[in-house]
Amino acid sequence: MSTPRAGGSSSPGSPVQQLSGRIIGTVVDPSGAAVSGARVRLTSEGSSETQEVLSDEDGQFTFTNISPGPFQFTITDEGFAPQAFSGILDPDEDFKAPPIELVLANKSIEVQVAIPQSEVAEEQIKEEEKQRILGFIPNFYVSYVPKAAPLASKQKFELAWKTTLDPVTFAISAAIAGGLQANNSFSGYGQGASAYGKRFAATYADLATGTFVGSAILPSLLKQDPRYFYKGSGSTRSRVLYALANSFICKGDNGRWEGNYSNILGSFAAGGISNLYYPATGRNRTESTFTNAALKIGETALTNLLQEFLIRRFTRKIPNPRPANP
Repeated sequence: MSTPRAGGSSSPGSPVQQLSGRIIGTVVDPSGAAVSGARVRLTSEGSSETQEVLSDEDGQFTFTNISPGPFQFTITDEGFAPQAFSGILDPDEDFKAPPIELVLANKSIEVQVAIPQSEVAEEQIKEEEKQRILGFIPNFYVSYVPKAAPLASKQKFELAWKTTLDPVTFAISAAIAGGLQANNSFSGYGQGASAYGKRFAATYADLATGTFVGSAILPSLLKQDPRYFYKGSGSTRSRVLYALANSFICKGDNGRWEGNYSNILGSFAAGGISNLYYPATGRNRTESTFTNAALKIGETALTNLLQEFLIRRFTRKIPNPRPANP
């Protein structure tokens, strides 16, 4: 169907003017969705040359300055069978073709639907939550998938909760508290069952605070990924440098490497928060807070080295890793 538009006029005796027009169309798939990048090839009786255009993101294409007369265009796109359409263009006309529906070249080919990254990340988290050293020690904060989907804030908190509520976390806190009790560290707590309970609570609070602040709260605010991405390839030197560098850099949610502000600021924040519940005689002064923060960063570097060269050997239920490029 076409819609003529007003054209020019000619005086008596003057030659007839051949006015040109436009051909407009839309390419869709069997579901009715627009097909972008389809190649549309036009041949017309009024021209010996052919023209080609690609459909835009809305599936639309336009041919301009087309001489009037019969025309035909064919549409081709990967995965679809070629389609042809013909019509007649009147002088000075905009010819609007009906939507051209492409059919699959092979009916066994299915139209793929993009899966949201949040769903991909959720599946990857489920796999990471199965990673345990020697089958029982959590190893959730390492990804063996180099191009893992970025985590949403909810998923960062999910990993933090999973880690802090794991029985092994309570067992580690209990063991550390026992050592502090034996050495009478933080003597303000005293001795006995009540004192051990306070040391246990403080130790567990340290672990929980560090996990939530450095691996959930700050990464959510700063849009950073709290995980270590296993490299697993290259020379020993390159892997050592990669592991050490990951104490100061991390992947952003945009997939780019950037300063690991979450880990660095989290180390200071955790030390400052601990002053709220340790006895006055054992609280960290300013210089101690900086010292503890430096130790925490060093601990991260050591953990990264162990992740890169040792821990993977003893971790069960991990996906097959592919080399990562820092």
